[in-house]
Formats: sequence, structure tokens, C-alpha cells
Amino acid sequence: MKQFLLLFAFLITVSQVHSQENLPTDYLSKEFHKGRREAFRNLMPANSVAVIFSYPERVFSKDINYNYHQNPDIFYLTGYKEADAVLLLFKEAQGTEKYNEVLFVRERNAGKEMWTGRRLGVEGAKSKLGFSTVYNGNDFNAFAIDFKKFNKIIYDKIPTDLEGNKSGFDLFGLLQSFKSKAGITTENEASIDLFTNITNSLREIKTPEEMDLMRKTVKLSCVAHNEVMKAVGPDMSENEADGIHAYIHRKYGAEDEGYPPIVGAGANGCILHYGENSATKMDNQLLLMDVGSEYHGYSADVTRTIPANGKFTEEQKAIYQLVYEAQEEVFKICKEGTPIQDLNKRSREVIAAGLIKLGIITDPKDARIYYPHGCSHFLGLDVHDKGNYMGTLKENMILTVEPGIYIPANSKCDKKWWNIGVRIEDDIAIKKDSYENLSAESPRKWQDIEALAKQKSTFNDMKFPKI
Repeated sequence: MKQFLLLFAFLITVSQVHSQENLPTDYLSKEFHKGRREAFRNLMPANSVAVIFSYPERVFSKDINYNYHQNPDIFYLTGYKEADAVLLLFKEAQGTEKYNEVLFVRERNAGKEMWTGRRLGVEGAKSKLGFSTVYNGNDFNAFAIDFKKFNKIIYDKIPTDLEGNKSGFDLFGLLQSFKSKAGITTENEASIDLFTNITNSLREIKTPEEMDLMRKTVKLSCVAHNEVMKAVGPDMSENEADGIHAYIHRKYGAEDEGYPPIVGAGANGCILHYGENSATKMDNQLLLMDVGSEYHGYSADVTRTIPANGKFTEEQKAIYQLVYEAQEEVFKICKEGTPIQDLNKRSREVIAAGLIKLGIITDPKDARIYYPHGCSHFLGLDVHDKGNYMGTLKENMILTVEPGIYIPANSKCDKKWWNIGVRIEDDIAIKKDSYENLSAESPRKWQDIEALAKQKSTFNDMKFPKI
């Protein structure tokens, strides 16, 4: 067995070398991540250390885990995508070696890599991620560090629902060791707030490298939305429409969706976070699609609402046009210096006035019944990305603009409006005096949507055997 594992370790190493020749070429570079660590360090107070852990793995079913998703903060700072890791960042250089950062990673293990995939290990983290000081996770407990000498220990909220695997160097073991070394019995809210403030400040402003990935993930999401607009019909299921999005995302190299897709027809479109996507037919209803790809960690968030039969009814058109006008009014103030809260305020004013004009409400305060969510959120490594929502818009922020109206059955208005749900959501990059609509390639005007619906989709001609 030992000889087999040694041979397998050799084969894994060879395959890793080969696999590096067959990967996307637009991943964020190790220089990007190093720059983000420097930016983080510049915001740390004197004599402080930051401790950032990977996310835990989660069970999908019995002995099968969900596809792993890294903690966006540690990915942002390192590029490391595996579990059971911890990063230490120091404000000042430490020890005789004068290191200012240490990364602890999962150790290489030929047997486990045969089952669950390749690992970078210590040497991989050095060569691929650009770290000088890297150890295996099982070295963390013995690592000589006196956390109590620092004026500030900066860390995020510590998960409390983990169980160890008895190895002592999985995430549970790393967390337990950290709390023991640092003498932490209860979380320090000031430390968590400082971590949040630093990461909010960094991640709300996108670098040029991040802008490139955001444009890519939003653009391919628009291609998917447009294809569904052409392919959709009254007999299509919600799940099939969802599947077209997923296929196109993968076709263009996206690894996943940035969040569970929302594909709801009729009454289902009035459920804000509808996730079943199980209706077998759309009939002559509106289809609300809130679907965005995740490309190299960065999430799009695009919503389009379309008539399944290709043509809006007068009632559907009236609600749709009101949402469109609210979005257009918000776009006018999307520029540096605008208070972020004003985006929501402006959209709510327009929708309230429009609902009154349509006779759906009589008091502007009642607009919240049919427009219950905010207009905008930050977008990036998280679909609801980090940022300061009480601040003002700044150049190179990316936010959504997503007004909506949802009128479920039995609402206190004329029943002709029931089961109409409309949301239009675009991804906006802020400039000095204006904005860039990253999702402009997917039509928003009702006339343009009806025109695109008349075009034929590649998916219309696909033939599958009956089951």
C-alpha cells in the first residue's frame, strides 16, 4: 500500500503539472492577491495581527459534501480555494526572519487526493500563490506565536456549529487552537467590527483586475437571459429555463451561479426568493428570472421579467413600465458622491406615485406592500458584497439597481393586477460623473423584449428522446 501511495503521489504531481497547461488564463494573479494583503495591512492599527479562516465544508447528504465554496475574504487575500486553512497577517514584520504573513494549508495526501482532488500543499502555495512562509495546518498548534502581545487581534465571527474530525488540524482544530493561543472565551465585538470595516473598505472598490472579471460574468449572464427570451414559450417549464441559464454559464467558463437561481412564472414571480423552479408550464404569464453566473469567484446579479408567450398584456405592460421608469430615475443619480440610501429613496418615490396613478394604492406608504425590498446592494465576490451602505457612491463601486413590484393573489386591489410580479435588475459600475451599465446587453425596454422574443433560439431545435 505504501508503494502504491508513493506511486500515486508521483502521478498526482505529474498530472498537476499537466493540468496547469489546460486551465483558464484569466484567473486573478498572485500579484493581485499580494496587493490586496498589502492594502489590508495598511489599514491595520499598529502592533496588530489579523487572523482569517477558510469556510467549513458542509454535508450535502450522508458522506457527500456540497461543492466547496471558499471564504471570499481569504480568497481575496490569497487566491487559496481549499478548506482547513488560516492566514495570519501582521502589521509589522515578525521574528528574526522578518515575515509579515503566514499561511497554513491542507497537507498533501495521496490517498485523499485520489478521492477528492488535488491539493496545493505547502510547496504549491509557495509557487502558485506567492507566499514565502507556508506551513501545513497540523503545524499551527505548535507555531510559536504569542497572540497576547498584540494590541489588536483582528478576526471575523467564529462559527460555532463545527465538529472536529479528530485530526486536530481541520478547521475545527485550527479554530480551537487559535482561541486557546489567544485566550478567547467570548468573541471581541471590537475585533470583529475592525475586520468588517477593513474588508468593507477594500472590497467595495473594485480594482481593474476585478472589473475585468465582473464585466465577463455579467456579460455571459446577459447572453443567457437573452437566449431564454428567444427560447421561452407557454409550455416551457421553469426548470428548463433555469437549465438554459446554467448551460450557457458553463459554456462560457463560469464555475457556478452566484446564488440559487430564481425562475418564477406568474404567482411564483411574486415570491422574492422563490427557489423551487418546479412549475411545469408557464402558460401566458410573466416569467421573472433572477439569475447570475459566478465566474472565477465573481458573481453577476441580473433580473429580467418577460412574457412567456412573447407579448405583454396591458396590465403586465403597465406594471413593467412603472418598474422601468423607477430604474431609469435611479440611473440618473448613479455617480460619485450620491448617498447610497438615495437610490432606494428615489426608486420608492417613483413606484409609490405610479401605483397611486394606477389605482393600486391611495397612500404612498402602502407602496412598501408591493415593493418590500431595497433598490441596491454591492456586488462582487459575494452577490450581496461587502461595503458601507451608509456612505456615498465612489468610483469603481459595483452595485445593483433593482426596483420591483409584486402583486400576489388576494391583494387589496383590482384582481386584474393579481399574480403580476416584475423586477428589473442591472449591475452598475460607478464613475466620477456617470455610470456604466454592465448588463446593458440584455434588453430592458418592453418593446425590445418583445422584439427579441420573435427571434429563434438554438434551443428551439434541440431534440431529445421521450422518457
